[in-house]
Amino acid sequence: MVPAMDSITITTFQEKGIDSVVDWFERHQQSFYALGWFYLRNQQQMEELFYRSIVKVHKELPSYKRETSFELWVASIFIDICRELSGEEMPALDDNASHQNLFNALDQLPIEEKEAMVLTYGIGFSQEEAAHILRVSVDRMKDLLLSGTQSVRKQLFGTSFNGCKKYKKNYINYLEKTMERPEKIEFEIHLYKCAECQEDLAAFQDVTMLLHHAEWMNDLPVPDNFIAKIKERLAEKEKHRKQKSKKRKRMALIFASVFAFVIGIGFVTGTFANVYYGWTEENEQLRAFLQKDLGERMNLEAESDGVKIRIKGVVADDYQTLVFYEIEDTNEDKQYVMFSEDGISIENESELMKHDIYPRYHPPDLKAEMNKKEKHIFYGVVGLRPLEEDSGVLKLNIERIQELALDEQEPRLGFGYRSNGFKTGDWKFEVPVTKQPSIEYDLNEKAEIEGVPVRLDKLIMAPTATLLEYGIPMDRQEKRIDRIHFADLEVDDVKVKPDQFGGGYNYLQPEANWQILQMYYDPFLGEEPEDVTVQFESVYFSFQDHKSIELDVSQSFPQTFEYAGSTNSIDKIEIGQPTTMVISNHEVENRKFETLHLNVVREGENEHEPISIGMETEGVIVDKNGVQYDMKSPTFDYDKIEQPRHFVTDIILMLDGNKVIPTRLDLYGYTSMKYLDDVVKISLD
Repeated sequence: MVPAMDSITITTFQEKGIDSVVDWFERHQQSFYALGWFYLRNQQQMEELFYRSIVKVHKELPSYKRETSFELWVASIFIDICRELSGEEMPALDDNASHQNLFNALDQLPIEEKEAMVLTYGIGFSQEEAAHILRVSVDRMKDLLLSGTQSVRKQLFGTSFNGCKKYKKNYINYLEKTMERPEKIEFEIHLYKCAECQEDLAAFQDVTMLLHHAEWMNDLPVPDNFIAKIKERLAEKEKHRKQKSKKRKRMALIFASVFAFVIGIGFVTGTFANVYYGWTEENEQLRAFLQKDLGERMNLEAESDGVKIRIKGVVADDYQTLVFYEIEDTNEDKQYVMFSEDGISIENESELMKHDIYPRYHPPDLKAEMNKKEKHIFYGVVGLRPLEEDSGVLKLNIERIQELALDEQEPRLGFGYRSNGFKTGDWKFEVPVTKQPSIEYDLNEKAEIEGVPVRLDKLIMAPTATLLEYGIPMDRQEKRIDRIHFADLEVDDVKVKPDQFGGGYNYLQPEANWQILQMYYDPFLGEEPEDVTVQFESVYFSFQDHKSIELDVSQSFPQTFEYAGSTNSIDKIEIGQPTTMVISNHEVENRKFETLHLNVVREGENEHEPISIGMETEGVIVDKNGVQYDMKSPTFDYDKIEQPRHFVTDIILMLDGNKVIPTRLDLYGYTSMKYLDDVVKISLD
């Protein structure tokens, strides 16, 4: 059931454009529609899912690498967009399908197990392919399939099976004929002697045969004209783009000449560049790069409705392209900023720039001296994707900028932006860009955090950023690292700050049960370094800890239960439309966990039926010293809190349906943040 490439090649896709991508999705719409339906169950969202997937696949075709199959690559994009649209919880299936009992059983599973089952048995990906899509190890995938199949079997047959625990892990490999011969012989000898394992394996095989049967996925028909509606939307988008292109008038762009004698004499020692740019370049950030001969200075200008935008310089490498700008309002005392993700487009982005690296966020420097001198001028920088080749010319279009709120009394958004303070215009530039080289150092160092190994693989010195490439294991189940926070990186005697604005993590291709990441820091503009010191600040763990709490709504509330070394309370269960359930734990001092991973099962004719659950949470922020902060307080300032932890104190569950009666609370695990002061010093010799 896995979609096939047919005779279409990637070259054909690129030559025919987005229409070929639409045609491919149309031929394979049944399997992808069924996959999406397990996440969304809403027709409007399903159309949005296919629309976004088609656009993203077309946009990122140049970045497709043949290490993985095209189908696997598309499915990974599709799954990521499914998760974006659905949030963390999958909704319950409608009850209009002939395989409803199987759907209900699958819906009872935790999200990870459900995804593994649908991708492997429903869509038909191999275990290795499904593991790649879900970014887990193959061993973890086998565990998910085993536990998921056992849960589905219990839901369908309602019977307990007593096979030997030692041999249960062999069921999938045995049925799929992938066991090594000695292990297979040992297993069959045991089967011959053990009636319990015979019965257990037979029932397990019945379920896997049912899951492998393709009809249950075809039982979710694609609505008529489903792809046709998406084609209409794409056609409308293209029509709108062409209309905007015709309305724009080409402007004569002014390229400021760089003094010829600077090229000839100034940079032999670097002294002239330091003095020259110290006198003449007002943008403090750009000046630091130019003094190290790490960028290109320019003076490109465009004006629209009394606002002039000047491109002052560009610094580029393999990780990002920084464009330094100046915005001047010639009519009023207003300052404007611009953002790469809102109001900026690159006409030739698909042919010129990398698509597997997203631009980093560079917040406006509101406190810089250069931005305090004039009320109508602002200096800033935006980050764009890096170039594919060593050089090129960006066709940069700016259509919207954001006004700053200069007066403290003015209505403002976060970071001091004026509410509804957008200004539209038509500023167009052709920006020449040349990439600067980077230097890589192989670290080959190992560390350990709370008993979990961490690899420190590479240090990359790029002109625009310093990057630490590291790995965390994917094959751990009971205790897994989700995220590491790093403190300053010390290069020789210089401290380099980590990225604080969401762009600090770049996920690379997994390898042999290791997840590979890159941590971004500010650029190091010193001489060639001799050593580096990596400082760990904190780490987020996920712990698996299964426990079930039987619920009895006839008893009085609150009802307490012990979990993860803490006393938790079920404050109330109010039966209604919807049924509301409140779980709380306000004792955060010395509490192991920040939040719980849970599910609720209800009473029903078929033993237990799935529940569509809405969730809200309340919590407190606690700093490293144990001081608690009320997030609802008007004086609350998250940025000023030292290493904050967010403890969930109240979980409010809304159980959709008519007077749903919950019968069991299933706890799967919890997340926990740990403070660290570990330091690893590495020589770069």
